[in-house]
Amino acid sequence: MKNDIAYTLVSEEEIDATVTRIAAEIDRDYPDRSKGLLLLCILKGSVVFMGDLMKKIKVPVEIDCMKVSSYGCGTESTGQIHISLDLIRPDINKCDLLIIEDIIDSGVTLSHLTKYLKLKGAKSVKTCTFLDKPTRRKVDFTPDYCGAEIPDEFVIGYGLDYAEKYRALPFVGVLKPEVYTK
Repeated sequence: MKNDIAYTLVSEEEIDATVTRIAAEIDRDYPDRSKGLLLLCILKGSVVFMGDLMKKIKVPVEIDCMKVSSYGCGTESTGQIHISLDLIRPDINKCDLLIIEDIIDSGVTLSHLTKYLKLKGAKSVKTCTFLDKPTRRKVDFTPDYCGAEIPDEFVIGYGLDYAEKYRALPFVGVLKPEVYTK
């Protein structure tokens, strides 16, 4: 697998510093510690990021998950949103939701999901992404919390995958094009 990686884009140390910074921003924006915050993990890629993030947030949090995708089997978004695991909560109108995403490319998925959760009655909906590729946007969307903007490279590691591989890498690396263009 190491031979598949062109170079490291975000090191383990940079990841830790970024997660710490985002957690502090969230704590600053949700100062009422008596009210909880619902972290909504978008499966599967965001699991690692959310696990690290929730350990550093001081505000009481609950967690839940959704499985949402706009990708087929390839490396490009289809533009069609598919929800295969939905958020079902009778108390959604009392929830401050923070959608946790691993990476934003086109913005289509998070833009749609934010509107969808507001229509379901969520008290508030904000978004948090570890990585952002603003040059790939197809819709006008800016996350509320962002770890780092990155160039338009195919990245893997720290939860990000290609064909379900590389998720467990402790850093974010750039995958060699010959791996995904075969």
